[in-house]
Amino acid sequence: MARGVTSVLWAYMMTTRTPTGEMPFRPTYRSGAVIPAEVGLTSYRVDNHNEGKNDEAIRLQLDLVNEVRAITEQGLVQYQDLMAKYYKSRVKHQDFKVEDLVLRKVMGTTRDPTQGKLGPNWEGPYRITSWLRKDTYHLETLDGQKLHHP
Repeated sequence: MARGVTSVLWAYMMTTRTPTGEMPFRPTYRSGAVIPAEVGLTSYRVDNHNEGKNDEAIRLQLDLVNEVRAITEQGLVQYQDLMAKYYKSRVKHQDFKVEDLVLRKVMGTTRDPTQGKLGPNWEGPYRITSWLRKDTYHLETLDGQKLHHP
C-alpha cells in the first residue's frame, strides 16, 4: 500500500465519530492505539511500556469490550433519534387530492437498466384518480391509462 493511503486510513481510524463518540479503531481492535508520533518521541506510554502489564491490560479491555459496544450502540441510537427529530421538524407533510398531478418515484424493477445510476429518479406526471388510505393513491397517465399498482 502506498504511504499516503496508509496515513489516510490511519487518520480515518483515529478520528472520533459523531454518532458513536468512539474511534473506529477501538471497537474493531478492542483497545486504544499509540499514534505514530508517540512511537518516535519519548512519552509516558512508550517509556513505561511493560509486556506483562500490557497483556494484562489487554485482557481487562477484552472483558470490557461488550460494555464499550453497548455504550456505543446507545450513543448511536440517541444520535439517530436526534437526526430523525431534526428531519421531521423540517419536512412538511402534504396530502394530495383527487385530480392533482404528481410524480412517482422510480424504484427497483421499474428503473431502466440501460440508464444506470444517472437515470431519472422520478417519472410522470400522473393524475390521482382515487385514494384508499393515507399516502396510498391510484394513478393514471394524462392519457387516461390507469396504473396497476397504487
